[in-house]
Amino acid sequence: MGKINDQIQAAYEVFRQKVDFQPDVALVLGSGLGGFSSELEISAELPYSEIPGFPVSTAPGHVGRYLFGTLNGQDGKKVRLVLMQGRVHYYEGYPMEMVVLPARLIQRMGAKVLFLTNAAGGCGDGFHPGCLMMITDHIACFVQNPLIGPNEDEIGLRFPDMSQVYDLQLQEQIRAAAREEQIELFEGVYAQLTGPSYETPAEIRMLKSLGASAVGMSTAVEAIAAHHAGMRICGVSCITNMAAGLSAGKLSEEEVLENAQLVADKFQRLVKASILRFGETLEVGSNG
Repeated sequence: MGKINDQIQAAYEVFRQKVDFQPDVALVLGSGLGGFSSELEISAELPYSEIPGFPVSTAPGHVGRYLFGTLNGQDGKKVRLVLMQGRVHYYEGYPMEMVVLPARLIQRMGAKVLFLTNAAGGCGDGFHPGCLMMITDHIACFVQNPLIGPNEDEIGLRFPDMSQVYDLQLQEQIRAAAREEQIELFEGVYAQLTGPSYETPAEIRMLKSLGASAVGMSTAVEAIAAHHAGMRICGVSCITNMAAGLSAGKLSEEEVLENAQLVADKFQRLVKASILRFGETLEVGSNG
């Protein structure tokens, strides 16, 4: 058993000592979803700081804990959730294996689905601040691959296929949830860069030429690590601003957080309706 698996197992043992809960779905809370915990019947919480050797998020608005609870639908549907309330970013200075450790622990907890959310800059045609984009694919070649280093065969294959990272059946469930909630839903490719600086207009033109619809500083590496471990992946970006060179004015963290809050209700409704639909298909194989 190698170093990565040892880290995951040590963190898992702390989880088992402190929490009696097995989630079916894991949700990573991006900007705009900080209040989603109010939707849950909370059973337990586990701060990252209580897990020895675990990375602690330093990004503004990222609490840094797992929340465990049940999401209840009006028709009696119930889904057992773990919320990742605060992620770790590569730009914070952590090595990549630590950036994806929280997502890897979620898989070891027993979650079958990883729902990734984030705030992103829009560069797709027709996009505007405040719109929501379902991620259909990603570009991650500008950040270090989280699978570099000795492979843990017990976790996944040395050379995992990435032809369909984002589960087709879960995508259909998100589309259905958007129709149900009467929410306009864009679709596109998410590009992850390292940050923490925002991209230049030239970099955005390059990304657009590569097919990117939105750009951010997280998510893709978590998707790679979780897909490697056999989880079903889906994701939605909240477009909080247009990327550099596509609108007047300078980019700022304040604009991102302000626009994320303006669409928080819409974002939260889409995520809740989607997860309740996931509960119907958790036993169905990946990609239907």
